[in-house]
Amino acid sequence: MKKMSKLKLSLTTQIVIAVVLGIIFGTVVGDWAGNLKFIGDIFIRLIQMSVVLLVMTSVISAIGEMARGDEENKLGLKVGLHTFFWIIFATLLAAGLGFVLASIVRPGDGMQITEAYVASDTATLGFQETITNFVSTNIFSAMATADMIPIIVFSVLFGLGLNQWIKKSGDTLILDVVKQLNNITLNVIQTIMKIAPLGIFALLANVAGTIGLAVIGPMIKYLGILFVGVAIVMIVMVLITAAICKVNPALMPKKFLDMSMIALTTTSSAITFPTALKDTIEKFGVRRDIANFTMSVGMTMGSAGAAMSYVIMILFMQQASGVELPALKLVVGIFLAVMLTLGTITVPGGSAVVATFLATSLGLPVESIALIIGVDWFAGMFRTFLNVNNDVIVSMLVANSVDALDRDVYNGKKSVNAEVE
Repeated sequence: MKKMSKLKLSLTTQIVIAVVLGIIFGTVVGDWAGNLKFIGDIFIRLIQMSVVLLVMTSVISAIGEMARGDEENKLGLKVGLHTFFWIIFATLLAAGLGFVLASIVRPGDGMQITEAYVASDTATLGFQETITNFVSTNIFSAMATADMIPIIVFSVLFGLGLNQWIKKSGDTLILDVVKQLNNITLNVIQTIMKIAPLGIFALLANVAGTIGLAVIGPMIKYLGILFVGVAIVMIVMVLITAAICKVNPALMPKKFLDMSMIALTTTSSAITFPTALKDTIEKFGVRRDIANFTMSVGMTMGSAGAAMSYVIMILFMQQASGVELPALKLVVGIFLAVMLTLGTITVPGGSAVVATFLATSLGLPVESIALIIGVDWFAGMFRTFLNVNNDVIVSMLVANSVDALDRDVYNGKKSVNAEVE
């Protein structure tokens, strides 16, 4: 029994195996693999079933929680504004580059997914009507049809109302209930993800049974675009930081090494956070209070790598479905992708939730989601690498703006201890 327990495989390993076996099985048996598609459909529906509640509780709790702290006031408006400016700048840069690369390389071409494109009102309505439809006359109707944009609008308003209520009354009962619902929903999704290998095997077997080994091409293109995009954004942000902060960019790669290795091997910003925070103070010379604030905000909102990945997901699913989204609808999709990164949902299989959310919001077929989930561990390496390193860059830029960047520490002429005042 002890030997058997040692052979227990992680979920990531199981998913990778499922991808390989699904492609091989589908290629060998051909069209018959389509008989297994219903298993994958059940897996996707289980995720879709949980997405609405997860998004609502995540948004409401995030905004409501802001009533409990005044860290921004302690550190000053200037620090807060500069932090959010550079986070949004990097996020938009990454999202824009992801759009350009995915439009040029077109990683989803060749998938030949034939399920009908579910066109929604955004496809035919003009700008004013589209904006009007962001607000639902009945939130329960929006929830029943998984109309995600009105759901997000309602959740933001509810969160703001809850925020004001807590400030006035000090009563956090509703916030605590919402946070508990969020935790329960996360547990539900974590449970659903246990059958992810089976669902992914079935979906990829179906796709491979239709187009054969050609399914491998889109996977390689998807990861290749993400890798190139992450590298370009890192180079651009390093050069911008070097110019503004007047530091030597050649010193940065070595300083990034420790946190980058942890980010690449764990694919977790949260696990990398302690090392990144320590190195931001001790190696990059950012003052402790600035580092604490900017790195904490960056861990939850600074997700440039995720923004790039989500935009590529949208174009991948669009190209795989063989349809062209109307320009306005594409803009809405990219906006949603960017907004998702300003409070990224950290849950095992998070890309499955995000991809399902985006596909549902844009009315795209979900078959291509299997490929995205299948290579998510590799994509997660690139996303986390950019997320973590960019947080440090933002911290340097903010510190420079308030004269809190010690260049002697950065240049190795002075040492500080992150744990000692």
